Amino acid sequence: MADKTTFFDDGRPRPLTLAVAGGTGSGKTTISNAILDRVGHHHIAYLPHDAYYKDLSHLPEAQRREINFDHPDSLETTLLIDHIKSLQQWKPVQIPTYDFTRHQRTEHTIPVGPQPIILVEGILIFSDPDLRELFDIKIYVDTDPDLRFIRRLQRDIKERGRTAESVIQQYLTTVRPMHLKFVEPSKRYADVIIPEGGFNNVAIDMVSDRIRTMLAWSESYVRDKQLD
Repeated sequence: MADKTTFFDDGRPRPLTLAVAGGTGSGKTTISNAILDRVGHHHIAYLPHDAYYKDLSHLPEAQRREINFDHPDSLETTLLIDHIKSLQQWKPVQIPTYDFTRHQRTEHTIPVGPQPIILVEGILIFSDPDLRELFDIKIYVDTDPDLRFIRRLQRDIKERGRTAESVIQQYLTTVRPMHLKFVEPSKRYADVIIPEGGFNNVAIDMVSDRIRTMLAWSESYVRDKQLD
């Protein structure tokens, strides 16, 4: 982290940028929520890569369903990069929201204010070198493929109105091939690998403690600068 630390004119250090990656259903969101709970939501700007799927409203609905949503080209990663850079400069952003049932962005955006910690979560966030360069700590959540598939099946049926047949078809035609091509190889870029996903409380506690230590240092540094 030290070599990326920048100090601004008001004495604030550049926010710590944390990334959580892993395959579909690995437990990334569970890990991210655990970090948010342990460290404090009010200290963290949270950016899910899923929010940055490209808007497909200009395409017929049938054609939207044919898009390979597990390929990096389906995401507007350049916008995510811009938002991270803005937050790193203590500037607020408006992140998009995505309707997974209709495969298009909604008209609404979510305001995210700058915080001393930026948490980015997504399947493909380690596969893009420009995005990867922005991260201070890179965590990969490693979970067995059968568990990941079952979790995705349950989620897509319950939350996204999908049929079991359509989930299985998508898994075989795009999810699994893209995981093997892009996601699994990106694991080598991780600083920390957490097995067992959200059930690994020891690893979650260790990561959260490390983040809290960095946060305390940042807050102490700002206080000292203000007293100078």
